[in-house]
Amino acid sequence: MTATLPSLRRPHLVERGIESYETTFAAMRAFTDARHADTPDQLWLVEHPPVYTLGLGADPSHVLDAHGIPVIQTDRGGEVTFHGPGQAIVYLLMDLRRRPGARLFAREFVQKIEQSVIETLQAYNLCGERKPGAPGIYMADGPWKGAKIAALGLKVRGNGCTYHGVSLNVSMDLAPFSWINPCGYEGLATVDMKAAGIEAPLTEVRSRLAGKLTELLTA
Repeated sequence: MTATLPSLRRPHLVERGIESYETTFAAMRAFTDARHADTPDQLWLVEHPPVYTLGLGADPSHVLDAHGIPVIQTDRGGEVTFHGPGQAIVYLLMDLRRRPGARLFAREFVQKIEQSVIETLQAYNLCGERKPGAPGIYMADGPWKGAKIAALGLKVRGNGCTYHGVSLNVSMDLAPFSWINPCGYEGLATVDMKAAGIEAPLTEVRSRLAGKLTELLTA
């Protein structure tokens, strides 16, 4: 039986817990390969052990010293980034064609993801902002002004189906960011919510972010 439009539009939340990046990456591709017109969209909530990931156009030289942390080539956009414990990660397995009257275009999709992060930070009295030509969210004021607090990278297939997603730094060991040029930018400062003065449970922040993504992407 064909699913109703509301059930197709509202993504299912999938809690995957702590999982290796390789496992999640393989599962995202397998899910996208197998999905069909009636497959509900999903948001995967996950936490990874330490790992560096490279986007399709990434320059491996931006990994200055991996210090034994695995470096994995992916098929997302963007440069090098770090994932690790204490980071709220939401992967978006979405079909951008599902929208009454018009499909959701990739740039609009990115803007809605970024806005979800900004509004999540606002809930904790933190001010985030976009930077032209530099995907992600950066601190807009205070002593950490200009530091990157969230990264995003996506794969959009020709049929409009997406995977990969967004990561928000909540309470991390930030040292591994100093061992790379984050997102290809030499000397880019990286911060988490804890360093910015906010102590909040990871699960709470990740759930709030997933809720904002659901709200804005199904509006």
